[in-house]
Order: sequence, then structure tokens, then C-alpha cells
Amino acid sequence: MISHTHATDTQTKSTALASKILAATTPQQIAAVCGAIESFLHKHTPDQTRWFFSITFPTLICKIFGFAESPPHRPPQSPTAWVDSVDSELASRVFNLLSPIGVLMSSISAVDRLSLMKYVFPIERLPEWVRFLLQSERDCRVLADFCPLFKGRIKEDSIKGSFQVQLNVFEYYFFWFAYYPVCRGNNENSDTVRVRRSRKFRLENWASSFPGLSTNKRGGSEQKVECGLYLRLLYSYLRAFVPISVNTHQPYRSSLLHYNSSYDNYVVDQAEFIVNALKHFWLVDNDFSPVPVNVCKSFGGSFPFRSVLGETPPTSGLGEVVNLFVKYLNLSSVALTEVSDQVECSESPRWRVLGSSDVFKSRNAMSATSGVDSIGCWNSWIQRPLYRFILRTFLFCPVETSIKNASQVFSVWISYMEPWTISLEDFKELEADVGTLAKNTTKVNPQYSSSWQAFVLSNYLFYSSLVMHFFGFAHKFLHTDPEVIVQMVSKVINILTSSGELIDLIKIVDTVFHSKPATSSKSMLNSLYRFVPTIREQLQDWEDGLCESDADGSFLHANWNKDLRLFSDGDDGGQQLLQLFVLRAESELQAVSGDNLAVNLQCLDSLKNRIGCLYGGPIIKSVATPLEGRQRQESRNDIFKPRRVGKGRSADIEFKGDWMKRPISNDEVAWLAKLLVSLSGWLNENLGLNQGENSPALSYVEVSGDLSNVCGPTETMKVLLCSVGTWFITSCCAAIEFMKKHGLRVNLRMLASKKVVTVLLAIVVLNVLRKAITKTQRV
Repeated sequence: MISHTHATDTQTKSTALASKILAATTPQQIAAVCGAIESFLHKHTPDQTRWFFSITFPTLICKIFGFAESPPHRPPQSPTAWVDSVDSELASRVFNLLSPIGVLMSSISAVDRLSLMKYVFPIERLPEWVRFLLQSERDCRVLADFCPLFKGRIKEDSIKGSFQVQLNVFEYYFFWFAYYPVCRGNNENSDTVRVRRSRKFRLENWASSFPGLSTNKRGGSEQKVECGLYLRLLYSYLRAFVPISVNTHQPYRSSLLHYNSSYDNYVVDQAEFIVNALKHFWLVDNDFSPVPVNVCKSFGGSFPFRSVLGETPPTSGLGEVVNLFVKYLNLSSVALTEVSDQVECSESPRWRVLGSSDVFKSRNAMSATSGVDSIGCWNSWIQRPLYRFILRTFLFCPVETSIKNASQVFSVWISYMEPWTISLEDFKELEADVGTLAKNTTKVNPQYSSSWQAFVLSNYLFYSSLVMHFFGFAHKFLHTDPEVIVQMVSKVINILTSSGELIDLIKIVDTVFHSKPATSSKSMLNSLYRFVPTIREQLQDWEDGLCESDADGSFLHANWNKDLRLFSDGDDGGQQLLQLFVLRAESELQAVSGDNLAVNLQCLDSLKNRIGCLYGGPIIKSVATPLEGRQRQESRNDIFKPRRVGKGRSADIEFKGDWMKRPISNDEVAWLAKLLVSLSGWLNENLGLNQGENSPALSYVEVSGDLSNVCGPTETMKVLLCSVGTWFITSCCAAIEFMKKHGLRVNLRMLASKKVVTVLLAIVVLNVLRKAITKTQRV
């Protein structure tokens, strides 16, 4: 009786506490509720908190992330989310409640150890590719093999006859924690502001975070931006639950590199769960190739993710959280480079897809995964999804939308390419006692050194293939904001040329990749040949299913994912693309820079010098002044010719101006524009309009016979038709001569405008309706 009475009392208190949480709106009320929750959990044992986690906890999650109902199934309402609090005192209070060392997390851990609670996570809030697999029973069976995140968590609902994801308390909370920025990004994406040339989007906020991108336009007195509560919580969870190195103290953890049988399996599983959850919610999500190709083949073929998910960019607004997540995991690479001299990089690399616990359950992960895999315990977990996350952003970012999201993803890529600059000092704004932790960590050398060779080799595509894709992105968005795009390209080139050792390594690997193994006196080349199969397999796997078309503004062919072209000297090689970019950037800067023209041209000269350093010599002449640029405009048309595949001279069609040569825009009917461009080229070719004034003179046909004597109606009609025909031909010849004299060409592309097509269709529909009504009235 006493136990039943106590349980009833606990249930009543839990219900009352849930009501207080729902009613809390002001900072004072929220702070009071936080105190009440902590007081309740302090006074009750884990087995007595069952009602709290059954009734109160879902309501607490609802308020933490600003969801509209409990249990939370609707998108968050950001103004009411506790994690979006801008009040410093309230944010500190909420942080203490949700802290990994707080009483709430302690209670969650205790309840999970007793397996007292299970939750069902809504299917519609899972990553998109997971939702697709959960629709069929057969796919559900292999989901756990595809993704260890769901191993043992997929259960069948016997009542509804469907499958559901069952989670314990910690897993349920962290799924919502990972889903929150995704849902917020989807809401913000619906209100994306389109970029127009007359009102360009400037990226001063994110550009100021990079020394290479910041300028002196703001005067040097910049206002400090405080880190958000969500980022502080994310970092605290990573620090507490995801070990990174032997030198960094982890509470209740032992070293990853010195794992022994006494290591707590619960802690290992928890760390893997967090990394997998963030990876799949943020990096994979709507990717139409979510798992490695060899994994799909091992289960009997590929799944039609592409037909369901399509070519869509990743969720916008994830730049900050992904950057923090990736930088933290790369700290494991920083720790391993400290002992990299003890492992010879000349040993054969092993290409494998890491499963769940194999990283931790090796007694010496360093010796077991030498070569490419010695770059870090966590790096291999995020290589493929991060590469595809960045690449899909560059490829599928719409032309007429803001590039803010792309700029955030660009910052993630830049940070990932320079792990040697990462240290705990980068997280000092997220953790109060970072000074103490920094004392126990070896200071990171901010420059590339040979100890980072394994990292670069394992992530070589980030330094080669992805650079080429970024050049296509830069060409595609150069017109939106030339100054910022030039700065972005400069930042990438500066990283590649920041060290002579790094340049040599990238070039040598590229040479080895495109050559056949042969006996050579250069031991460096021989030692790098064994990495080629790994890089080739990565290239095919990481870029699986991705393609580019001629209409999206890219400069690469359809089979671009079969080779590396950064140092190729062909038309689609990196050297030609950079030369073309500099020439286009010069033209764009002259058109929009105004008073800043001299500064921007100086920045462009600096970029040219770096490009020359990358390719071993100057490839572009000095940037011209505005007057010289206009004088060379005619000769520069040859560089901007569209490269087309065709027979005869139609492949060399030249139009006056750049309007006819630009990529297909959203305001045109694509197939009709291509047809009209081809038709215009055919007309210009056959009418001799491509020849200018040097075209041969028109030939005349001499008519024989006496036309002075015309008799009868037949002869009269012949004379009349000949006169009309002669007048028409004479008029056409005069028009053609006029067009030749003034350098004009036939331009039918304007008829492909959606507005023109809409008007024509409307006229046709109205005529059909008018005739139908007329016939109806007659009847």
C-alpha cells in the first residue's frame, strides 16, 4: 500500500511538473522550472523517476526545442525554443540543466542502465533515406546492416503491422537534439531570399572568420558574437561522451589508443551512437547514395534512392554545427600525429568500411590501421559522408538563391583541409575551463609537416577532385558576388600552396595516379603507387551517382568522376579553368567594383601568383587595366566560346555578345532554347552572317527570254509572281547585307522565354476556346 501510494504521489508530481513546464514562458518561470526539475530528480531514485520520464520528459523536450505539441511531432517554433534563448542568465540556467554532468543526464544514465523506459521516435523525423527503407519489410531487415545506428532498435509493431524505432532515454533525447537544426534549416530554407545582381548578397559575417577572407572595410573594431546555447551543448556532449585522444582527459573514460577489456562497453556504444546519429542526421540525411557502394552490392544490388530523393542539396543552416562536429572529431587526428613517427607510413594501407565497435575494440588501433587508416579513429567514419555533403552543396546549390548556405559549407571544407591548425584554443568560447585542458595538450604546429602525410593521402580527394568541383561552383556563382568568390578561390589556392611539402605531395600523387607502376630510382614514387587503388576506389565510391550537365554552368564532362584533373593541361583541367576564372573575374570586377577596382585587381594579381606557384610557373599575363581590358575584349571571345560537340562549322558558332552563350536559366524552356540556338546557328551559317563583310558576293541568275511582250492571263501571273519573288529576294538580300555591315546575327533564343511561350500558348488556347464557343452557339 505504501509503495502504491508513493508511486501515485510521484505520478501526480510528474504531471504537475509537466504542467509547469508547459506554462513557463518568461525567463523567470523557465529558471524556476529548471530548479524544480533538478530538485525532483535529486529527491527520487532511478526506479522512482519512471513517471517523470514517461510524463514530464517528453514535455521537457517539447519546450527545449520549441516544438508545438507533446510528444513533439511538429516542426519547432524557434522563438519559443529554450536552446535559442538570447538571455545570458537564462541560457546559463538551461545549460546547467542539460549539461552532461548535471543531474538530468545522471538520472538518464541511471534509468537506461536499468532499462526502465523505451520511446518510439517518429518515422517522419528520421533521415530521408532511412524513412525510405522503413517502408518495406525486406528493407527494414537490412537497415541495421547498412547503418549500425539502428542495430537492435528496429522493432515491429504487431498491432499496426509496421516497423518503428525504439530508443532508450538518452538515445531519444539525442535524436531530437540532432534533428533540431535539420528541422530549423528546412523551415528557413522555405523563406530563402533570392540573389539579384542589383542587390548582391555580401558575406561579411562568415568571411570575417577567415584571416584570408577578411578585409579592412569594417575598421578593425568588430563586435564579438557570443556562441549560442545549442553549440555550447553540442561541444559539451562531444567532450563528455566522445573520447578523442590519450592526452585529453575524459571523465570516466580510458584511452582509445590503449583500450583494454575493462573498458566500459556502455561508454563505447554511447560514443559510437552519438557520432553515427550526428553523421546521419546532418551529413547523410537526403543523400541518394547514403552508404558505400560495396555495402549495397553485398546485399544484392543498389537501392533506388536517387529516384526517391533526387538531386537536392543538403539541408541549409547546418554549417556551424557541422563545422564544430568535424573540427572536434579531427582532434583525434591531431592526437595521433603526435606519435605518427612511431608508425612507418610505408606499410600497405587497408581500405575498409568501419563498422560500429571495431575502432575501439582493437588493443592498438594505431598499429592495426597503419598507413591511410592511421589518420585518426573518427576520421574514417566521416570521410565519405562529409565529402558528399560538401560536393552536393557545390553541385546542387540553385543559381538564383542565396549562397549563404554554400559559404558555411565552404568554411567546413576549409577547416577540414587544415587539421594541423586545430587545437583546443578554437573551442575556448564554448568551454570555460579550456585553459586547464589546453595545458595538458601539446601545442599544434600551425603548418603542414610530414607527420600529416597519412591524413592528406587518406583524404586526397578533398585536395584534388573536390577542388575541381569547387572551381565549377566558382564559375557558376561568379556573377553573384565577384569579390567574395575571388576571395574564396584565393583561400583554397593559398591552402594548397601553403607549404612546399604539401604541393610536392599533391603533385606526386597526381603523377602516380596517371602513370603505370615502373621501376624507378625515386623511392617516393614507388612507395605511393600502393595508394592509387585506394584513391581510385574512393573516387568511384564517394562520387557515386553524381553527375553534371552542360546547362548548370559547370565546366566538366559527364564522366568527370572517373579521373583527377587538377593538374591536367586539357580544356577541362584545373589550369585552364583557373585561367578562365581569372579572365572572367577581371571582367566582372571591372563591371561592379567601382572605387574598389584597384584593390580587387591587386587581389586578383595575388591569386595569379599563387596559381603560378601551384603549377610551377606563370600561366596568365598581368591583369589588364580597364582600358586594356576593353581593347582585348574581342580577342578574349575565343576563350569564352562554348565547347560543343558536333560536325562541321556548327561547333564553332560565334554570336555577338555573351547573352546567347550563357547557360540555360530558369526563365527559359531548356529544350526550346537549345533548339532555337541550333536553328540560329544554322541560319547564320547558311546566310553567311558568320563571315562578316568579307563574305563572297551574292550570285545572280540571268533569266533568258523576252519579257517585254506579255500576253494572256498565264504570262501575266508569271510576271506578277516573278516581280513579287524578286522584291522579296531583294529585300532579304538587303537585310542580310545590313546585318553583315553592322555585325548582326540571327537570334531566336528570345522566343524560348517562358513568358513568350506562355503568351503564345494563351493565344492558342483562347482561339481554340473561341472556335469551340462559336460552334456551340451555331448548334
